[in-house]
Amino acid sequence: MHQEVFDVVVIGGGGSGLAAAIEARSAGARVVLLEKNQKLGGSTVWSVGSITTTGSPQQQRLLVYDTPDDHFRDMPLFAGDIAHRDNDELRRILCNEVPDAFRWLLSLGVRFFGPMPEPPHCQPRMHNVLPNSRSFIHHLEKHASKIGVQIRTGVRAHKLIRDGRAVLGVEADGGSFRAMKAVILGAGDFTNDPVLKARYMGEREAKVEAVNETATGDGQKMALELGARVINGDLALGPEIRFMAPPKTTFSQRLPPWPMLAQGMAWSMVHIPMRLLRPFIMSFITTALAPSLELFRYGAIMINREGKRFCDENDQPAYALAEQPGKRGYILMAGSVVQQFSKWPYFISTAPGVAYAYIQDYRRNRPDVFNQADDLSQLAAELELSPAVLGEAVSGASGFDQPPFVALGPVHSVFVHNEGGLAVDNQHRVLRGDEPIPGLYAVGSTGQGGLLLKGHGHHLAWAFVSGRRAGRFAAKN
Repeated sequence: MHQEVFDVVVIGGGGSGLAAAIEARSAGARVVLLEKNQKLGGSTVWSVGSITTTGSPQQQRLLVYDTPDDHFRDMPLFAGDIAHRDNDELRRILCNEVPDAFRWLLSLGVRFFGPMPEPPHCQPRMHNVLPNSRSFIHHLEKHASKIGVQIRTGVRAHKLIRDGRAVLGVEADGGSFRAMKAVILGAGDFTNDPVLKARYMGEREAKVEAVNETATGDGQKMALELGARVINGDLALGPEIRFMAPPKTTFSQRLPPWPMLAQGMAWSMVHIPMRLLRPFIMSFITTALAPSLELFRYGAIMINREGKRFCDENDQPAYALAEQPGKRGYILMAGSVVQQFSKWPYFISTAPGVAYAYIQDYRRNRPDVFNQADDLSQLAAELELSPAVLGEAVSGASGFDQPPFVALGPVHSVFVHNEGGLAVDNQHRVLRGDEPIPGLYAVGSTGQGGLLLKGHGHHLAWAFVSGRRAGRFAAKN
């Protein structure tokens, strides 16, 4: 078997893996990064792209006085009755070091709009990346290549190589990679692995898809074979209902991640009237986000691909949707509900602190998921359903006696991310029992270590903080 030798081998080309590779290389190590997909990005490119931090230049310009201590105290407020399950030591590391990680991203060319408020944070701390989350990967990949990180895409790691207790490298597609200092696992979570979801979350959860279909827990699986353990594997964001992705990339997704363009966008969001910015913002809001469950409280219902109503929409509909044929369905509404969700405060979807999307925005921006008709038989024809079956589905629902009749979808249920990371110490070394496994580190979602990352902007914050720290520690190993 062909073998290559490096000081540090990083598995995973998302935000945490790239951060680890850059810092290890900057410390003088010979570094290779392995990514199983043909392009870098991981779950980072699927994210909204927010980072929550204190002490940012944006906060300082607005004279917002905020500290890591304040951030540390506020984070448990998002966790509620499971706050006792948090890893306080890792939370302290995150809050103390994310300001430096944020400025590091700025130095690489990443730009943000903010800070935005997000209660129960006591100060506005959420910073949204511009023009989109691809900006993270673009600038990190560019810098990693510039300083000499060897990046191998289309190479999947399969098994860790060890000698006794120590990890010496990894077996991967086409050969093996020897790590003279350390292997860093940054391969994301296991939201799209039925086996690990069934083991840690439950059989019903195992049927739910993931936003990132390649998030299959590769890092966790390899470490578990060595006696590592997963913490908080039962916790996840979701399942939630999402619209299917557009068949073509949207205008906002195609925007190049140029710093000058991002700076211009940030200036525009402050100085240009919202009525002029709204068409651009809607191209994002109607693409990436979940429909509000308030739709069901006010009379919308769900049908599957056969036109049948299949659940109580106010009782965990996302679970029921995952059990339907093809795991797909539609949201139906009519008459007064259609009118109601055409204006504030009744929105279809929202990005926190940015904007709200209504019925007319989906009609304009997502014709692929919007169908409207003046009678149910016409709507059934547009959806290629039996009029009789559709009529039966709405017969027990109130409010379906008046047009217009609207179907939004197809929709599916997904997990956005889960919290099930490997147990790690304060240097991000993977633990077997209470002892670190020599030569093995884990970062981002793979090495979340029991840290609870509720609220917006904490998962990406941890990706960059943990990746940078592990890269430095590994290079000194």
